[in-house]
Amino acid sequence: MPESKPRQKTPYVPPPKKKDPVKLGPSRWVAPTMVALFVLGLIWIVVFYIAGSDVTSVPLMGAIAALPHGNLWNVLVGFGLIGGGFIVATRWR
Repeated sequence: MPESKPRQKTPYVPPPKKKDPVKLGPSRWVAPTMVALFVLGLIWIVVFYIAGSDVTSVPLMGAIAALPHGNLWNVLVGFGLIGGGFIVATRWR
């Protein structure tokens, strides 16, 4: 009876060593930018409400107030800055 050929095993090769992982942590600009956006948004809204009907005396707010629905736009700018702070906060670890 014919004999089958013996199986040849491939020699064991250990997997290559992994390189050190790259640090993907936050940059140094994340926390100061986040805090700055929060504070600027808060200051924008507070100044807008304190100025009241005399908002035209504040340079940039007066220009925005001259637009149609200017009061709404001023509030949206303040909340947009705060929202930008939350977006930047997602990069903070």
